[in-house]
Amino acid sequence: MKTKILITVLAFIVSGALAFGQVTTKMPKKQVTTTKTEMQKDSVYYTCSMHHDVKMDKPGKCPKCGMALEKKTMSTSETKTIKSDAMKTYTCTMHPDVKSDKPGKCPKCGMALVEKK
Repeated sequence: MKTKILITVLAFIVSGALAFGQVTTKMPKKQVTTTKTEMQKDSVYYTCSMHHDVKMDKPGKCPKCGMALEKKTMSTSETKTIKSDAMKTYTCTMHPDVKSDKPGKCPKCGMALVEKK
């Protein structure tokens, strides 16, 4: 009786592992959202209109929201500006969850955003 139970349990474990393996191999691979800071002169990239930190080298969908990526062209003068501003983050002292890549006002309380070190 114990051997029948043991064989049944092993059969369930093996079938579950096989089913899980098939499901995970059919999943689409996650797109990489790395940003190249060094871009060629007048290079073309694709970005999300809602998530400007998502930059891809080919068209597709935003990995964060699923929207179609928009085609953009970057000149060399823009590259220098982006390199210097890429490491700056601005936040509200009262609402640390509010973050921006440029100075401005907090949308919750209207205070000026300060640069985060």
